[in-house]
Amino acid sequence: MGRAKSLRRIQDADVAGKIVLVRVDYNVPLEGTTIKDDARIRASVPTLELLLHRGATLVLVTHLGRPDGVAVPELRLDPVGIRLAELLGRPVRKLGDCVGREVVSAVRSSVPGDVLLLENVRFHREEEENDAAFADALAKVADVYVDDAFGTAHRAHASTVGVAQRLPSYAGLLVQKEVDVLSRLVNDPARPYWAIVGGKKASDKLGVLRDLIPRVDGILIGGGVAFTFLAATGADVGDSRVDRTLLDDIRGIARLAAEKGAKIVLPVDAVLAPSLSMPEKSAIGDATRIPSGLSGFDIGPETVEMFAREIARARSIVWAGPMGAFETAAFAAGTRGVAEAVATSGAFSVIGGGETGEAVQEMGYADRVSFVSTGGGACLAYVRGKPLPALAALEE
Repeated sequence: MGRAKSLRRIQDADVAGKIVLVRVDYNVPLEGTTIKDDARIRASVPTLELLLHRGATLVLVTHLGRPDGVAVPELRLDPVGIRLAELLGRPVRKLGDCVGREVVSAVRSSVPGDVLLLENVRFHREEEENDAAFADALAKVADVYVDDAFGTAHRAHASTVGVAQRLPSYAGLLVQKEVDVLSRLVNDPARPYWAIVGGKKASDKLGVLRDLIPRVDGILIGGGVAFTFLAATGADVGDSRVDRTLLDDIRGIARLAAEKGAKIVLPVDAVLAPSLSMPEKSAIGDATRIPSGLSGFDIGPETVEMFAREIARARSIVWAGPMGAFETAAFAAGTRGVAEAVATSGAFSVIGGGETGEAVQEMGYADRVSFVSTGGGACLAYVRGKPLPALAALEE
């Protein structure tokens, strides 16, 4: 796993008078044309300002959503370009595509200080395939490549790995910061070191749990993931979402935790309702004896207190996945209670981006934890000790 010191850094790049292709991560939540959370755009500004100050022309490339190789009107980057121009205090020219004649012409007519934003790179299927010809087309307009999109570092795509192999390539300030911070959890975490794992689906977190168990002292499990774990113990979880095909795998994870001395803590109570669309009928109940017709949509107050006691003793924390369906007020108390416990714990705390990052930002705790990663999957891959292809492409 490359640390920041082994990455080629933007500070050492000669960019004066050059065209710099910058891979940013502007995969922001949208409601229509309104950006609900601009944290990822704001996180890119220091790198962009440094490059502009040094006399570069900027060509920015990012994805937004999952258009699957099709130009989806709702996933065009026009709102992003408008917000970025406000943050930079200078015009941002948003182009209609990310490759082709328009791009070549626009770049050729640009001057140092100009900022060009390419259209959603995932409108082209070749991006996620790391297609060689597509990487060539992206790279040919630039002299230098800077990767400042930590959130995509675990993806071997054309705009992350392909271009880095074709141009002098460097890590931006955000990527460097992410690696510096997350390395603390990988190399020598202060102990006790606890993981908090939630989210909707157990299948998304099995690999995470297997890899974290040898590294941590304990894991608090909430969200939808918890109900599959509870079902594996023989608990009655009513109509809660359970992936029955994973029960043997989960029992295996429990055995691994016992072997490694990692404590697994499951909910004892939950917020129950007939469905997600009926929050007005929610009530607190025993997480291990949920009646038929009811499902769990959040951890309950007793579980929050139990989790908070463990969190208070922790010295390092990584949190990936909300504790419930926090977008609905009736099912947000668990995530809020855990966020409060993490914020007041005094531990070195890392929030693993994605939905958890959005929840912590929305609830006002982002400034009270040690670090909110801009990358959900990338953050988890790093702290699990997995190789990140985009970082490998930047190593000296």
